[in-house]
Parts: sequence; structure tokens; C-alpha cells
Amino acid sequence: MRNRGAVRTAVAAAACGVLLMTLSACGGSGGGDGTGHKDEAGSGGSRHEGRPAVDLKRIPDVGDRLQSQIPKSARQVVAVYGDGKDSGDSTVVLYSKSGDTWDKTRSWPAHNGKKGWTADHHEGDKRSPIGVFTLTDAGGVLADPGAKLPYTQAASFQAPHYWAESHWHDFDYVIAIDYNRVKGTAPNDPTRPEGQTKGGSIWLHMDHGSGTSACVSLSKSGMEYLLRTIDPKRHPVVVMGDKVSLES
Repeated sequence: MRNRGAVRTAVAAAACGVLLMTLSACGGSGGGDGTGHKDEAGSGGSRHEGRPAVDLKRIPDVGDRLQSQIPKSARQVVAVYGDGKDSGDSTVVLYSKSGDTWDKTRSWPAHNGKKGWTADHHEGDKRSPIGVFTLTDAGGVLADPGAKLPYTQAASFQAPHYWAESHWHDFDYVIAIDYNRVKGTAPNDPTRPEGQTKGGSIWLHMDHGSGTSACVSLSKSGMEYLLRTIDPKRHPVVVMGDKVSLES
């Protein structure tokens, strides 16, 4: 544990009693065929033939509206490129800024909400929220793999075993996306400042092979890499949405 470790452990333990509510927007027991994964080399750049060369002073394929919401202080961006408005398939790309240039660090095939994306997320809609959100806290069932973000290890992250077995390890590692949550708390803290109906517990977490209830999921190795790389000193954010919404 790092600073706030004792407080975060207590919060995680307190959250255990409301685990089902906390996890209801993240993961879920629904299935999917798990298809639609893409090759890493095909993600993150200017991926449409005939387009001009990528401007590396910007996050590729993100239009002015969302680009302007990325804080000037941000030096790490996790971009989630959804395949389509109603698709559960996506690609995660990590960009790191060196000087004035954004460099593509690594990419992974991923999943998002099984029904796709929305600009007005609500509890239970099975769609991931579109937007730019900070990344401040991490945790999971497993021990800290060397995360730079404050990390809370707690059994209360464990997915219920009445869910499909393929989902049991979803929350071995998680990074909280700061949508309707209190920054500086464990990812499974149930507090939702905008109210329960706006949903919450939107996380980056481990993939089970198909769409989620609202989160973004990727491989265990991908999560380990992000945890060891995303650095609060670099003011990381996630920009996420379907391709059309990102480019608008």
C-alpha cells in the first residue's frame, strides 16, 4: 500500500457489503461471442486510407471537441477506439507525450459496453460513457504488480461466483475511470456524486472475451503494463468512445 493505504483498505472493506451495487455497472454476468479482436498494429494511428498523415501533436482520430477536453498537463492518454456506436469491440492505445509530440506506446484489442457507447450513460444501459476522464486510482483482487497509481488490494473486488466462470477474474486488476466517483478513493468505493441513476464503477479491467456492462476490458498483460506505466505525475486521462463520436 502507498499513502492513504490504511484509509483505502478500510474503505474497500466497507464497500464489500455493497459489492453487488458497486459492480453492477462493471462487468456483469452477460455473455457474448468474444469475436472482433484486432491486430495491435492496426490500432491507434490514422487508420483510414486516404487520410492525411497523423498530426503527432494531437491524439490521432480524436476531433477538436474531445481533444480540447484533454488537460494541457496530461502527458499520458489511454485512448479507447470503439468499433461502432452499438459495438462491444474496441482497441485501447496508450499514448505518451515527449516534448510536444504524442507517441503511440502500445495497443491492445479490448471490449467496452456490450451495447456500445453513449454520451448520456445511465445505470444498466450496458453502454460505456463517451468522454475524457482522469485516471487516479487502481486496485484489485491480486497484489500490487508495481502500480504507480495508488493501489488497493482487497477481496471485496472479487466478482461473485454465481456469475459465469469466465468473469471470475475480471477484477483481478482494475483502474478506476473517474466517471461519477470520488477521486482518491479505492475503485470500489460506492460513492456516486451525481447519484445512482448516472451509473458508476466504470473501470479498465481484465477481459473475459466479450462486451461488458459499461467498463473497458483488456488482457491481463495489458492491465499489468498499464498499471506499471500510468503515472499520476504525468496526469493521465482516458479518452473513450466509438470512432465516429471520437472524431466529431
